[in-house]
Amino acid sequence: MEQETEKCAELLRAGKVIAYPTDTVWGIGCDATNEEALMRIYRIKQRNEKKSMIILLDSAERLPMYVENIPLIAWDLIPHVSRPTTFIYPKAKNLPQKLIHNDGSIAIRITLNEFCKKLIRTLGRPIVSTSANIADAPTPQTFPEISKEIIAQMDYVVPQEYATSVDYKPSRLIKFLDDYNFTIIRD
Repeated sequence: MEQETEKCAELLRAGKVIAYPTDTVWGIGCDATNEEALMRIYRIKQRNEKKSMIILLDSAERLPMYVENIPLIAWDLIPHVSRPTTFIYPKAKNLPQKLIHNDGSIAIRITLNEFCKKLIRTLGRPIVSTSANIADAPTPQTFPEISKEIIAQMDYVVPQEYATSVDYKPSRLIKFLDDYNFTIIRD
């Protein structure tokens, strides 16, 4: 796995776009701090540029680098997450504007997938995680369901052996409202 994460990190540092397995469905990703690579994902997916995307981190310790004020309740919830959960934090920082929702928020998931964790650690930055499909098309749950059109536009496709998800559905989505309150947007 180490050789594969090194190879992917090198590609991401060079601004490349990859298809990779996450803790949910297969994703399309890039270095989340690279605006040019991010714009390429929007074009590949034919996605409205006003729609923000999720980023993945390997650990909660990295949150302060990308979130202005982490709600107190976040520190209580994060350690108890047992299934893929994306949290929407109120105020993003150190990320391209295109990743940030127009209200200033950012969607971040601490990945449970070991390959993704190692890739993020090796890269030293978060990665974009968006489903491997054209916007508004059905989300492919497994690798064989990804369209040839998407695969053809990838700079690299991670081998299927690194896919460990058993759930194959988008993550739970929780939005923090303030230090003590949140709302579940998708369960």
